[in-house]
Amino acid sequence: METRSQLAGASQLKDNSRNSNEATGAAISDSIARGKDTVGAAAKDAMSSAGSDLQSLQADLNGLKETVTKFMSEAAGQAAKTAREVSSQVTSRVSDVAGDLADRGSAIASTATDQAKTFASELESMARRNPIGAIAGAVLVGVLIGALGRRS
Repeated sequence: METRSQLAGASQLKDNSRNSNEATGAAISDSIARGKDTVGAAAKDAMSSAGSDLQSLQADLNGLKETVTKFMSEAAGQAAKTAREVSSQVTSRVSDVAGDLADRGSAIASTATDQAKTFASELESMARRNPIGAIAGAVLVGVLIGALGRRS
């Protein structure tokens, strides 16, 4: 009898073990399914978040592009304005210097003309006071010019 009861106990132990294994298997399957669902939901959230982050980044880059374009346009405008101002200043200074040089040249020419007239008046006055000396001087100058002309 003892063998029967041992066999019955062993059979019951096997049934309990099978039931326990089936319950454990079902629990594991359930845990795996929940894990898959959780991972899937997390992946879906991550994709959604990445998509919105990508759109936000794209909008930021477009804004940055517009800002850089506007900055370059303003910088080019300022450079052109500065170049015009510098060109105007240089033109004004060159004009002032050219006018000053023209005035100086005119003054020098006027002074030279006055001195030439004064020298001519002095020669004329000397020739009237001493006509023989003027003729002798003219002959001497003529002889020198002739002598120099023969050498060339």
